[in-house]
Amino acid sequence: MFKNFLKLWKGKDFLVKVLDEFKNMLNDAHEMFDSVCRKLVHNEDAAGLKEKIYGLDQKINALQKDIRKRIVEHLTLQPSVDVPACLIFMSVVKDAERLGDYCKNLFEVTQLLDKPIDKEKYQSLFGNVDREISAFFTETRDAFIESDEAKANHAWNTKGSTTKRCDEIIEKLAKSDYAINEAVCFTLVARYFKRIAAHLGNIATSVVLPISDLDYFDEKRDD
Repeated sequence: MFKNFLKLWKGKDFLVKVLDEFKNMLNDAHEMFDSVCRKLVHNEDAAGLKEKIYGLDQKINALQKDIRKRIVEHLTLQPSVDVPACLIFMSVVKDAERLGDYCKNLFEVTQLLDKPIDKEKYQSLFGNVDREISAFFTETRDAFIESDEAKANHAWNTKGSTTKRCDEIIEKLAKSDYAINEAVCFTLVARYFKRIAAHLGNIATSVVLPISDLDYFDEKRDD
């Protein structure tokens, strides 16, 4: 489990730098998500939102590249040291990069809408899903950075309930009589919410799962 690697790496400059950059990736993706939801869900205008979202996405991409570069350099210098932990980082930084992509996709939904989202319809479909995912960002970051098993296990459950809710929303939309633009945009929101929750779940559960099970914790949970 990742917590064991953290104990072994405690005090190493390499780990400190990688963890700090990875935390920044998660924080930037969280800021993207909250900013987009303020526009998408609550129709709150913010000057320069598009530039902000695309700028943060580029920053996340750059951090991913830098982390991977650090890992490769580390393994080149010490090829037999810290390999399992490096593999975990290689996996989770990809999840963090995808968070940025899906938050950017959510922003693009705001540009597809013919008119602002009907808040009553949104509430009846999604409830508090956007706020739950925002809290999920914080829990995932803390679970990973602190190697907190309790938070990781709670995140495991959050991911399951959120993705199930999103599937139910899509099923309702497929049977609804909503206007085409409205139904398509709501469906995209549900889909992107689901993918964001899935990638957050992957990151959080790296704390409690062996490397071979990363990205497959649904199958593991059903055993």
